[in-house]
Amino acid sequence: MSAVLVAPGGLMGQAHTGVDDAGPQFSVMMWALNKRGSFEENLERVAQAGYRHVELVGEFMRWSEADWTRILARMQALKITVDATSGIKAGFADPVGGDAFVAELKGFIPTVQRLGCGQIILLSGKRIEGAAAGVQRAASIEALKRATEILSAAGLAGVIEPIDRLENPTIYLDGVAEAFEIVRAVGSPKMKVLYDLYHEQRGLGNLIEKLEKNIDEVGLIHVADVPGRHEPGTGEVNYINIYRRLAELHYRGVIAMEFYPTGDVVETLRRAREEAIQSKR
Repeated sequence: MSAVLVAPGGLMGQAHTGVDDAGPQFSVMMWALNKRGSFEENLERVAQAGYRHVELVGEFMRWSEADWTRILARMQALKITVDATSGIKAGFADPVGGDAFVAELKGFIPTVQRLGCGQIILLSGKRIEGAAAGVQRAASIEALKRATEILSAAGLAGVIEPIDRLENPTIYLDGVAEAFEIVRAVGSPKMKVLYDLYHEQRGLGNLIEKLEKNIDEVGLIHVADVPGRHEPGTGEVNYINIYRRLAELHYRGVIAMEFYPTGDVVETLRRAREEAIQSKR
């Protein structure tokens, strides 16, 4: 079944070329809809709202073989693909955990390919108290260099995601500035940064300037407003200005909605997508 799904692995390659006037593509992070219905009910809502991609956080780990067959068939019927997924428990910033991270990544590849997914979301893991300066950054660079070899061989790509420490006080990588430095040191087109605007605003702010300085290293963008993780327009982030700047920077990757809708799911998701498209004009 997965062989007939259209894998979106080429989405990263469309970014920043300036030749695709269609603009960015849009996706929905499915976990944010969990309280509004079942996975399959929410797939239907995402399609009704006009989206053609979704992102996962390991929901498939609980699927039976019958679930796999049914859900992949339904996604095909809805013309929805998985553009990115997380699912690796090991962090890449553990100085003694590089082998475990690489081994888990290797084992995860067949599942990602079965999903028809082209991009894996990777997390740093915990900050090590008392570690010497630079040790975890060096470990990150080394582990991610090894990861790019595995990803390249499989025809996949990776994005590293910083998480703000209000949400995860023990996380190592908590901001995009260091994430951009790390991926530049890795030096592979197969490893980019997931710029989660919600996390960055909560922790550090200055969203647009960091986009301008690092757009070539952005592999994926996540959207939610602050506070509350609801749709754009409910909080303090000026998403209209952000979308306009992304258009000016010729961003052609995926923008994924990762928020809790405050109203009807279909209408809120549709409005968020339409506002993003209209704001660049």
